[in-house]
Amino acid sequence: MDTHKKIGILGVGNTLLQDEGFGPICVERLEQQYLIPDHVRVLDGGTAGILLSPFIEAVDVLYIIDTVNLSSDAGTIHCFTDQDIHSKDIQTRLSPHQVGLVEIIDLCKLRDKAPVHIEMLTTVPQELYVGMGLSDTLEPVVDTMIALLVERLKVQDILLKKKMNADR
Repeated sequence: MDTHKKIGILGVGNTLLQDEGFGPICVERLEQQYLIPDHVRVLDGGTAGILLSPFIEAVDVLYIIDTVNLSSDAGTIHCFTDQDIHSKDIQTRLSPHQVGLVEIIDLCKLRDKAPVHIEMLTTVPQELYVGMGLSDTLEPVVDTMIALLVERLKVQDILLKKKMNADR
């Protein structure tokens, strides 16, 4: 029997809107650069909404990587727990798919299947126009966010190992 907690890493956002694709780009690079243990699930959730509930319900600890509309400089990293996300002050600044995530997490809680720990690792976008790829401001933040996630995973006793031939 596997005694490890099930960990979920979910990158959300729209890769067709430049910096809005930050979350999916982070999880893609994470998988390119690191060996992921079997009890850690990584998903590019895009903008899938309610379709993410089976993934969310299958993990004990969930890390969500996304962008957030706060009055900070572009590229600034902000971390929130699910309790922070439910506060009215922060909720008014979330993108539409994040509000959808809050509702999905609430539904998972109603079904008594929500993760015991949820943390959002976010950054403030620079460009949200139609286009592929991140702005010059957010591109270097990807590595910073991945390093932050690797540190957060250590708290869960998960030590990610770099791949020998990582692309970056």
